[in-house]
Amino acid sequence: MQQPDTEQRLAARLAELRESRSWSLDELALATGISRASLSRIERGETSPTAALLNRLCVAYGLTMSRLLSEVEEEAALLLTPEQQPLWQDEESGFYRRSLSPPAQGFRSEMIEGQLRPGARINYDAPPVQGLEQHIWLLAGALEIGMEAQRWSLRAGDVLRFHLTGKSSFQTSDADGARYVLVVCRP
Repeated sequence: MQQPDTEQRLAARLAELRESRSWSLDELALATGISRASLSRIERGETSPTAALLNRLCVAYGLTMSRLLSEVEEEAALLLTPEQQPLWQDEESGFYRRSLSPPAQGFRSEMIEGQLRPGARINYDAPPVQGLEQHIWLLAGALEIGMEAQRWSLRAGDVLRFHLTGKSSFQTSDADGARYVLVVCRP
């Protein structure tokens, strides 16, 4: 479960990123398609962004979601116990994301555990970094992944690898959720 202080640090970091670029809320709203009012509430910590909205912000700032979330967590150690692995959740979409190995200086890849409840769907308008290498190992359930015109149906034990480009989506059936490990490799 997300910790309240993590949400507040995320809100502050998002405001800091916007201010460091000297962007107004209106300029960021135009760049992301997120309303000015929603951006303001997110930056004040009054609401937590959904996975899709957070992805739009990451695209605007040129950061992966993992990199952004790692910036608001404590300094990553080399060994992480389950209690130390940051968990972020988007209740609206049914997405739970645990950073198994948060990004760190000197490392190009990171591992994430993802869980989607039955009937969940997440749509991403664009990758945070074009051509980002991803490997997905489905541990349980069933998962439909789409990227532009390509579609893949994964079942437990399947592994999919690709370079992320364009719009993408993750969807589970109404009967099955999904639990997977995602490895992200920065170019």
